[in-house]
Amino acid sequence: MKTGSEEKAVLSEKTEPSEKSEFFHKLMRLVLPIALQQFLLACVSAADALMLGYLDQDAMSAVSLAGQVTFVFNLFVTALTIGGSMFAAQFWGKEEKGAVEEILGLILRISLAVSAVFSAASFLFPGILMRFFTDESTLIGYGVQYLRLVSPSYLLCGISQMYLCIMKNSGRALQSTVISGTMEAADIVLNLILIYGLLEMPRMGVAGAALSTVLTKGGELVWALADSRPPGRIRLRTKYLLHPAADLKRKFWKYTAPVLGNELVWGCGFSMYSVIMGHLGSDAVAANSVAGVVKNLVVCFCLGIGTGGGILVGNELGAGALERARRYGDRLCHFAILAGAISGGVIALLIPAVRAMHLLSPQAQGYLDVMLLMCTYYMVGKSVNSTVIAGIFCAGGDSRFGFFCDTVVMWLIAVPAGLIAAFLLELPVAAVFCIINLDEMLKLPAVYRHYKKYLWVKDLTVREAQEQ
Repeated sequence: MKTGSEEKAVLSEKTEPSEKSEFFHKLMRLVLPIALQQFLLACVSAADALMLGYLDQDAMSAVSLAGQVTFVFNLFVTALTIGGSMFAAQFWGKEEKGAVEEILGLILRISLAVSAVFSAASFLFPGILMRFFTDESTLIGYGVQYLRLVSPSYLLCGISQMYLCIMKNSGRALQSTVISGTMEAADIVLNLILIYGLLEMPRMGVAGAALSTVLTKGGELVWALADSRPPGRIRLRTKYLLHPAADLKRKFWKYTAPVLGNELVWGCGFSMYSVIMGHLGSDAVAANSVAGVVKNLVVCFCLGIGTGGGILVGNELGAGALERARRYGDRLCHFAILAGAISGGVIALLIPAVRAMHLLSPQAQGYLDVMLLMCTYYMVGKSVNSTVIAGIFCAGGDSRFGFFCDTVVMWLIAVPAGLIAAFLLELPVAAVFCIINLDEMLKLPAVYRHYKKYLWVKDLTVREAQEQ
């Protein structure tokens, strides 16, 4: 006769395979659409770089540097979507649709304010923004033209991304990808037409890349708004936009403020890398731009694991299945390591193909070959950290760790080391690039130790009235 513990073990053995199968089925339903969306977004950046690179290396470099403004804007958008996902995923797991609509109103209210600031700054002060990244007049001229024309896209994107975020967290990840992916594909086609002047359009170069972005972001917003109209969908309620619930607002900022701090600390540190490379000459800027495009294309699946995994864990936490959420987190970590290693191998295999495109000068191409080799190890760290810090930890509201981790690693180690290497020691470009790309690997020991504390296994959906 079997003891109770033996029966429990047998039951666990029988249910574990089915739970693993269910886990991967749920994960892929989230990861694949999100990864495809990330990939298409990266394809737009790649198309900009390729098309402008064939036109003029300086134009490509300038738009890459001007894109740092968009990068910083996206830090705010990412923080809001991560904060929104923390609560939306858990409320959706608890089947509280009204609370998800409250979250939409709250994050949209904040996003509108942030987007308006970036749109105004890019239109009114593009020269000041460009001089922060480079002192080369040719690059500044191209960048000013691009930023002034692209400025309306920040306001359009700030609204549409909040809708797409809520769609991902309310069982409509595929539709979110259809909307975003279709408009990104349209952006690539419009880039081709407007940059080179096809179909009897004027040849617009840098201005064409900016105009294409504005048009497609406008289309994305209109489509997202239309998709929210049918009955039963999550939609914006004016009362939640104008008067968000005080208890939810306090709780949202309690967990989202560290995420925003983390994004700004990491993102501004990452932008400092571009500042460092931007002062090492146009060849270094061009090589760094292409290396960034390749990294962004390949890392998409890893980012999809982080975003999709965070939603999956959040659903389980909101439903009260805390132990299952913990097991899901462990599986996500193993999956992230494998995805990072494969992604690094893909970059190594792509080096000959990138070299064959003849986008760069011989000097810049030499820099790029070495940079791409260094990107192979970066992928493992990026995959694990995006999955654990931005995905699993934030799913349960454990958002402070990332802020402290990035503050130490980027601002006390990587950025100072990069500045010293570039401007005091005057090391070669490849050595500087290597130093400033060590940050993701340096985080791993601390991330592992913190993960094992399981502080992220927490239900965030209890409102103040329930707690009292």
